[in-house]
Amino acid sequence: MIRTNRREFLAMATAAALAPAAMAQDDPVAPFRTPYKYPKLVLAPANSSIPSNAPAGSEVFDSRGVDDPIVFRADGIFYMLYIGFDGIGYQTGLASSHDLVTWKREGNVGPRDPNSKYTRFNLAVSTILRDKNLHGRGDAIKVDGQYLAAWHAYPAAGYESGPAVIGLARSRDLRHWTLTEPILRPEEGEAWERGGLYRPDLFVEKYQGKRTYFLYYNAKTETLPKDEGGGWQERSGVAISTDLVHWTRSPLNPLLENGPRGAATYPAESPLAANAPSADTRDSRFASNPYVMKWHSSYAMYYFGFNYERPGRARELLALGRDPFHFQKVPEVLIDTGAPGSIDETFAHKPSLIYHDDALYHFYCAVSGKYPNEIRGVAVARSKPW
Repeated sequence: MIRTNRREFLAMATAAALAPAAMAQDDPVAPFRTPYKYPKLVLAPANSSIPSNAPAGSEVFDSRGVDDPIVFRADGIFYMLYIGFDGIGYQTGLASSHDLVTWKREGNVGPRDPNSKYTRFNLAVSTILRDKNLHGRGDAIKVDGQYLAAWHAYPAAGYESGPAVIGLARSRDLRHWTLTEPILRPEEGEAWERGGLYRPDLFVEKYQGKRTYFLYYNAKTETLPKDEGGGWQERSGVAISTDLVHWTRSPLNPLLENGPRGAATYPAESPLAANAPSADTRDSRFASNPYVMKWHSSYAMYYFGFNYERPGRARELLALGRDPFHFQKVPEVLIDTGAPGSIDETFAHKPSLIYHDDALYHFYCAVSGKYPNEIRGVAVARSKPW
């Protein structure tokens, strides 16, 4: 069976809301919009001119791609955890900033471990427990004197190759992390997550009288039948814990389903096309990378959608709800792909939000060009003009 990773699939495919009282009733999405893009990457691959014959892994860890930013504040400084790719797999970088635009690399803080069953090829420390209030400071929250994060890792070399697992990580200095054993495994989940788990997102608040940790994540199905065109779909769900040891998947999972698939996106001979709608929705293939924020008594799930129609586009979307389990999609695109020649002409996806200087900053992975010669880095948009 031939398996294609998410990055390769996106590359090939490329060749209303529940409003709290505090929101304006006529425009409930207003507090969440960040329409003003910064025109340059704020963090680019360390070396954008790698010789085509260079062996994989022969450069620094983030030489071939920078991906999946997670932005927060600690000790009065802004930090970003991000993923670097060197041709072998993911490793985790840390960068710092005083203004959210100029970033200094702090180094590889999540290196692969050749002796580990789980992280010998990949390690993505891809969320950190932090203040998730929409207009909060975004400070990292310590548990028992340590920062708490979550990691995910793919079992094979390559970009997102194999069914990934999710675990927790702890650190006293943001630079040295101790990993737990996996807390979520795809084989223990339902059919929608049996193909592997993607980026986790930590959130904490008092729920039903107890301090409760929410771990949002997305996952993929195993390979779909031929009459559906093969490949896979991605949806988003949540697991909860009160002790960080025992985790329970929500019976409401997946919290975020795929939208309807257009008739023309099925194989010509597929009987499923006959009853499908004519239009393909923006998240018919992927409803991925949930990133949950709190706004007064409401919850905002930022995520990215990807559709079946070609050329497909990965772009930033939003779903809102009055509790941490029920979300309704907003009928608009928050951050779309850019014009030809722009830093995000191909994809604009994988959200991370932080508030600063009376503005909401929305970091995301921007991709330009075509795989395998694409440029993948970190971009930012915000709620007020630059």
